[in-house]
Amino acid sequence: MSELRIYSEKDGSTPLNVHTKHADIAHELASLGVRFEKWEATQPIAPGASPEDVIAAYRADIERLQREEGYQAVDVVSLNPDHPERSALRAKFLNEHTHAEDEVRFFVAGRGQFSLHLGDKVYEVLCTQGDLIGVPDGARHWFDMSEAPYFVAIRLFTNPAGWVANFTGSDIAENFPRLCAQPVAT
Repeated sequence: MSELRIYSEKDGSTPLNVHTKHADIAHELASLGVRFEKWEATQPIAPGASPEDVIAAYRADIERLQREEGYQAVDVVSLNPDHPERSALRAKFLNEHTHAEDEVRFFVAGRGQFSLHLGDKVYEVLCTQGDLIGVPDGARHWFDMSEAPYFVAIRLFTNPAGWVANFTGSDIAENFPRLCAQPVAT
């Protein structure tokens, strides 16, 4: 289930507010210029589907965003708990950074946590299957996929070079909760 926790930038121990209804999360984030949508596949996606099949299942929404926002590049990224470079990949995204373009991610499967440092607050957004988040260019943020990551995400870019971060040098992310690994069903 998607969740938004709002913290004071000075206290990562106790949220000021928590939202779990998608409409409430979308409304709160929209007031900050952050896009948050729920998408549905137009065709079934089989486990292990090719990136082309994943993109095809969401083509209408992808093309709508490309028309609205001018995104030029689309790809699919997939990460699972047994990926040999999972720790290094996680560490890459855990420090506060910005981008010169929007960071747009749609979660086809799995989950990830975006933490947005906007004004004097930190907005932790747990994105799950079906969630699209669009973090505006210049917004300070970090991303956590947990120590046992599992997600398949569609990424949209205006820059064909893809993900380019500008790290702020702040250690603020160290003061906020990390995403815990999902329990494995038995």
